[in-house]
Amino acid sequence: MPDLPRKKIGLIACSGEELAEGTVTRRAVRKVLETLRPDDTVTLCLPLFLAGGEGERAFARHYPTIAVDGCDKRCAAQATEKYSAKPAASIVVTEIAKESGCGAIGTARRLNENGQRLAETIAEKIVEETDRLLKKKPRDAGRAAGREKR
Repeated sequence: MPDLPRKKIGLIACSGEELAEGTVTRRAVRKVLETLRPDDTVTLCLPLFLAGGEGERAFARHYPTIAVDGCDKRCAAQATEKYSAKPAASIVVTEIAKESGCGAIGTARRLNENGQRLAETIAEKIVEETDRLLKKKPRDAGRAAGREKR
């Protein structure tokens, strides 16, 4: 039997540099990539994706992708759908912030405590979607890869 590449989930984060919510998306995605699901996820560069990066676009055509947008403009989700395929999941920071009633989150350059907690919440939502797409058991959600509960 051929050795097939392991299924991974693509994460494409908002590039809204002028918005605190854009900072939240990037911080949450980095946490998932580096700590929570490093073996299950890869990042896709939205600017490269928009500029015609065929590697980014091909990945999103063939693998499930989660769009993480800062606001209801949904730039990451719309770009993914336009140039590749509809995202397997879409997370919008402003919607989750409103649902949770987190209040002011700081600035694009410096998140306050609320903003940092919101980034953690978004990271957990990304993990939930990643685990759902990979059909992982719910008990695995939220724990760093390779770490067992003691």
